[in-house]
Amino acid sequence: MNKSSWQSRRRRGRRSHQQNPWFRLRDSDDRSNSRAARPAQDSGNHDDESPSTSSGTAAASSVPELPGFYFDPEKKRYFRLLPGHNNCNPLTKESIRQKEMESKRLRLLEEEDKQKKIARMGFNASSMLRKSQLGFLNVSNYCHLAHELRLSCMERKKVQIRSLDPSALASDRFNLILADTNSDRLFTVNDVKVGGSKYGIINLQSLKTPTLKVFMHENLYFTNRKVNSVCWASLNHLDSHILLCLMGLAETPGCATLLPASLFVNSHPAGIDRPGMLCSFRIPGAWSCAWSLNIQANNCFSTGLSRRVLLTNVVTGHRQSFGTSSDVLAQQFALMAPLLFNGCRSGEIFAIDLRCGNQGKGWKATRLFHDSAVTSVRILQDEQCLMASDMAGKIKLWDLRTTKCIRQYEGHVNEYAYLPLHVHEEEGILMAVGQDCYTRIWSLHDAHLLRTIPSPYPASKADIPSVAFSSQLGGSRGAPGLLMAVGQDLYCYSYS
Repeated sequence: MNKSSWQSRRRRGRRSHQQNPWFRLRDSDDRSNSRAARPAQDSGNHDDESPSTSSGTAAASSVPELPGFYFDPEKKRYFRLLPGHNNCNPLTKESIRQKEMESKRLRLLEEEDKQKKIARMGFNASSMLRKSQLGFLNVSNYCHLAHELRLSCMERKKVQIRSLDPSALASDRFNLILADTNSDRLFTVNDVKVGGSKYGIINLQSLKTPTLKVFMHENLYFTNRKVNSVCWASLNHLDSHILLCLMGLAETPGCATLLPASLFVNSHPAGIDRPGMLCSFRIPGAWSCAWSLNIQANNCFSTGLSRRVLLTNVVTGHRQSFGTSSDVLAQQFALMAPLLFNGCRSGEIFAIDLRCGNQGKGWKATRLFHDSAVTSVRILQDEQCLMASDMAGKIKLWDLRTTKCIRQYEGHVNEYAYLPLHVHEEEGILMAVGQDCYTRIWSLHDAHLLRTIPSPYPASKADIPSVAFSSQLGGSRGAPGLLMAVGQDLYCYSYS
């Protein structure tokens, strides 16, 4: 081959290389990567000379953002974001966000295993005792701070669950858990592998340290419908039944089912063996339910429907209907006053005066407003304040006398999920699980965020933990702690 023909072939190859759009795109990517790598290396030299080190997040925020590209702070180069279809391993913003959240969760889990967290800066056991001796802390404040210190030292341990069907425990996933009044039983709703849900009761009286073992009592009741809401019901005696709201499916209407706890073997209190009442009420589209312990609404329960509240007497079957302007997603009866508080999808919270009936306009006793759908309402013991959370992640403490928000608890994450609140006034704490699968604990008195607990499972919409907290897990002789059910596992965060 002569020299002139070789040069002409080389020129033709260079022209085709430049005309090909794929090669032009690749060249532009390489040039952008090389330009981005130079300032990153230069900044690295300056960081070595400076006394402080910059994190990966700070490095990523210092480089310019290019549309359609993602800058990896570890590899210090740009990567193209793929559209997310027809790709075996697409790099999308959602996958990047999940990777960052997972690395954060693993880092927090590792930190929890290595060191104890402090609820408030500057407070430890010795400093609190010293300030109490000097008179800077009264007895009440000292007890609250001591309890916060114990909360920050809770350690995670896996609970061994025993059952007559061990194979079911390996496949069924926890949907929710709900402790009874004395915290010696735990009602569970599990999603089964074939579809639908089944119920069980875990006896917590055997939950003793250091070997955490419990037994799950199951029954043959099984439903292929979604469980929207659950609460304990006191018909024959305290927490004798479980009230469930089931969503309708196809031509099958929704219903509220009163399930006796005596159906679960050895689950009823010792010395009480009365026949239970198993009944089901046909109720279309029930979102929420609540059982009344008020003497003026004895043996009654309420269900929140689409634009309606239905009050039902279990013994007589008598019903009262109250029309609303929105779906009722959360409910709770007051104990001293004959009031039923309701939280709506529209953000409105209102109370129904049970003495007025459903005639006229006087049955709405109190009205409060959130900017988003209300998912949980909790009445404090003095019944002068109410706690409410919504789908915008807002948690507010309302004064029912002035109808004003007196405190707000920051950090909760929610966008659309039905997430409950757990208020424990004796311990002075508020607890909630966010849609990001983090369990957060606040001080009830000053809204200080005491602790953020990462989930033992990778964060996902299907694995949002369900929790139950008590100062006496397992009954009167039980120890304080937090129970967390996620996936197929049950964890206990007990005081050390």
